[in-house]
Amino acid sequence: MKSEKEKMLAGELYNASDPLLSVERHKARMLIKKFNDSSNNDKLLRTQILRELFGSIGDNLEIEPPFFCDYGYNISIGNNVFFNFNCIVLDVSYVAIGDYTMLGPNVQIYTATHPMDWQTRATMLEYAKPVSIGAHVWIGGSAVICPGVSIGDKAVVGAGSVVTKDIPSNVFAAGNPCKIIRELDI
Repeated sequence: MKSEKEKMLAGELYNASDPLLSVERHKARMLIKKFNDSSNNDKLLRTQILRELFGSIGDNLEIEPPFFCDYGYNISIGNNVFFNFNCIVLDVSYVAIGDYTMLGPNVQIYTATHPMDWQTRATMLEYAKPVSIGAHVWIGGSAVICPGVSIGDKAVVGAGSVVTKDIPSNVFAAGNPCKIIRELDI
């Protein structure tokens, strides 16, 4: 029989109020509070906190507080990545972010989702789909990346976009829902 955490990581319906998952979210929140309360002059402390919080991080990760996530350990970040102020990552499933990617302020990445039928949703069970963001991507401020989305290398997502479907490499995409506007000359 699978644990609720195993179900969560497998993308199956699971109970988020499971005691182990509650403890893990609390641990993440304590690290996040420490990070958000830290001084921007204390880069060593911030890096130590992020290394403890995230599954993996590359070199030169810069996150402007405040930052929020669910668990942290499901997040993998490449080298030279920048998050502007107030980003949120609901990392119920895996989130991979490639090298040299930039997130504008208020970018939200969601892996958590809920059943469409009300009867299953009423059981308070939820599930998740992973998100993958390639290298050299720029995501404009206040964009929302929905569960299960992949964004290709060197793509640009316009500010305020709601990304509900995969975005290929080397395009500018924007809108709600986010659609390809044009290919980029790279």
